[in-house]
Amino acid sequence: MFALDAEHILRPVHTGDGVALARAYTANRAHLAPWEPTRSEAFFTSEDQERHVATCLEDAATGRGVRFVIESADGEIRGRVNLNNIVRGAFWSADLGYWVDGARQGRGLGTRAVAQVVSYARDEVRLHRLQAATLVQNHGSQRVLGANGFERIGAAPRYLKIAGKWQDHILFQRILEEPLSVPPARP
Repeated sequence: MFALDAEHILRPVHTGDGVALARAYTANRAHLAPWEPTRSEAFFTSEDQERHVATCLEDAATGRGVRFVIESADGEIRGRVNLNNIVRGAFWSADLGYWVDGARQGRGLGTRAVAQVVSYARDEVRLHRLQAATLVQNHGSQRVLGANGFERIGAAPRYLKIAGKWQDHILFQRILEEPLSVPPARP
């Protein structure tokens, strides 16, 4: 568990998070719709989210992924940060994904949460590299990556099916052998 500021922590997903995740995704449905795949109605239920939690825990146990939630002092989930598709062998890399509650953007919360997960990926998971992709127009997410030392490495036309259509993305990477610092909390 990592403190992000006086009101928020970053912690691994755990059993029982399904109800709070369903509330978080429902509250942020319109906010996230332009940035995510089209979601079924079932996705927004606590049952579906608890099934997803079980998958997250299985992935963590087998080394395929590590998923975190941003939790506020009132126990509500206010965002996610995920290490997906962990690959070992000659690669030692993972895909980074994240989102922050629409009402809490612009406070540096995402930047600090990503910084903690980057450190975790380097120090605990022992990865060499993280990669991330953003929609071309997602300047906020690009700022979060830039603040955490990610560099742009290219573009991927029609990379992911987001909001119902194949969309172009900008690709970023962070080599993890460089020293990291966590951005300070904003007042």
